Amino acid sequence: MILQVILMGGKTAQYSKSKHRAQEVPRRHRAVHERVTSMYQIDFSHPVSVHFIGIGGISMSGLATVLADAGFTVTGSDSRASSLTDQLAASGIGVLIGQRAENIPDACDVVVYTAAVHTDNPEYQEAVRRNIPMLTRAQLLGELMRNYRISVAVSGTHGKTTTTSMLSQITMEAGVDPTISVGGILPAIGGNIRVGGPGLFITEACEYTNSFLSLFPTVGIILNIEEDHLDFFKDLADIRSSFRKFAQLIPPEGALIINGAIEDLNQLTEGLPCRIITFGTGSSDYRAEQITHHQAGESTFSVISGHEGAPCDTFTIHVPGAHNISNALAAVAASDFLGIPRDITKKGLASFSGTDRRFEHKGMYHEVTVIDDYAHHPTEIRATLTAAKEYPHRELWCAFQSHTYSRTKTLFDDFIDALSLADHVLIAPIYPARETDTLGMSGELMAQHLRQAGCDAVSFSSFEEIARYAAEHCKAQDLLITMGAGDIYRAGDILLEMN
Repeated sequence: MILQVILMGGKTAQYSKSKHRAQEVPRRHRAVHERVTSMYQIDFSHPVSVHFIGIGGISMSGLATVLADAGFTVTGSDSRASSLTDQLAASGIGVLIGQRAENIPDACDVVVYTAAVHTDNPEYQEAVRRNIPMLTRAQLLGELMRNYRISVAVSGTHGKTTTTSMLSQITMEAGVDPTISVGGILPAIGGNIRVGGPGLFITEACEYTNSFLSLFPTVGIILNIEEDHLDFFKDLADIRSSFRKFAQLIPPEGALIINGAIEDLNQLTEGLPCRIITFGTGSSDYRAEQITHHQAGESTFSVISGHEGAPCDTFTIHVPGAHNISNALAAVAASDFLGIPRDITKKGLASFSGTDRRFEHKGMYHEVTVIDDYAHHPTEIRATLTAAKEYPHRELWCAFQSHTYSRTKTLFDDFIDALSLADHVLIAPIYPARETDTLGMSGELMAQHLRQAGCDAVSFSSFEEIARYAAEHCKAQDLLITMGAGDIYRAGDILLEMN
């Protein structure tokens, strides 16, 4: 039935000839939910002029593309040029480098801005002065979701990009023409955005600053819940409360697909009107058995679903690690709920080869394999390094850049424990992002504690130093992973350029 709604529209909404313009907002979106609401509503049947402050961000650029394709007049600015701003400009979107009050067009109906934009930004101040309606990036994402028949929001502390990409690959294989917004570069769509029809919207849903409470999901996925973003959340209980509110956004005809291993699961699911589908554990609705890890990262496993006697299917994925099997289970559960036949789900998962910065093979420095990975939380680091041990190698090197001083301080002991899984760790300066107070944290402090834990660790002041050290000390058949959410990938790029 869900697949019929996606493909045919069912009775949810009536659409005009343009595949992107809804004549009517679906009924389920008129329900009252506990969410972060916006005063301005985006309606695809009435395109307006939208200006983006910070249009070069990976999510903002994707949302701008969706609106431009739907007939909106889109402009934007960013503090610096990038490949994403170049792509936007090449597509006909007006992009200005540098942020000035005069960048906002005279005929501007709404301004969209990112969390990185502060109230002293000249374009922000100009929008306030002119009383132009304003939306955060998350509010705009929620507004876009209201214009699609079915929307899937993938949340969790880890695995959002990979799971969103897996489900995207499956739905494209199924021919349902999804619109996709993913937080990384997915080779199958040639970027981070795919503009499809009005039937299905698939997106990541980030909990930071409660941004996912602005969304309108039909299907919500919660992959895991752990301590993170403690510069915003008080503690784990506060984070769990936010995810509970996210789950409450799902309408009765929708589904919450949630990791059955999450502690005190009933606190999150009790009283929800939607269908609850669990995955991951021995008692979950979806679980993996007969798991085999092959060299170079391939895994095969059987999916047991539902009650005793339910069909058992074998799947293959070409991304390494037990964590990616868990991600795949969530994608299979979502595909089943959407009504996608299992043989198509198998093909979609088998064709998924990963996204940029998720165990991405960058190249070879002589006979040293160079991999890049986005892992920046201790759980992610542990999962990635554990997966790397299944990859052919002699010794495992990790060039790591911690992301934000607050995360480093809060999870310091966990970082040391996780990084100790590598044979050698090369520590870069901490990536500060939005922070200015070091809180006493540094790369050298991390290296000291790693050495005390018995791990070979050295800290450096630049990526060039890391690359030179790796070139001198890595040996044939070694595996080097550059790891972190900042720009540590540059160390691997510099090393490869030394060939």
